[in-house]
Amino acid sequence: MVFEVNFDTLAATDVTLHFLRDGEKVGSIYNDHGTQKTMARLTVPGDNDFIGVEVPKSFVAAVLDTAAETDRLADATDADGYRLRVL
Repeated sequence: MVFEVNFDTLAATDVTLHFLRDGEKVGSIYNDHGTQKTMARLTVPGDNDFIGVEVPKSFVAAVLDTAAETDRLADATDADGYRLRVL
């Protein structure tokens, strides 16, 4: 399966990454059961449905790296904190 999320900003909290497009959340990556299972949640604007899939931590690290390289991180310090806690 292939899922695509278009975003212009990646915002990090201590254990969640939020994908934002034009200021609206379009998806997130979070940890379920502590840090045992990393999940991606894709949302559809205006709809209550979502798709949740397990994603490998290597994928999450690549997303963070790319967001940093393309200047899409809301706050680099928050992203560093996320890396320490989750990855």
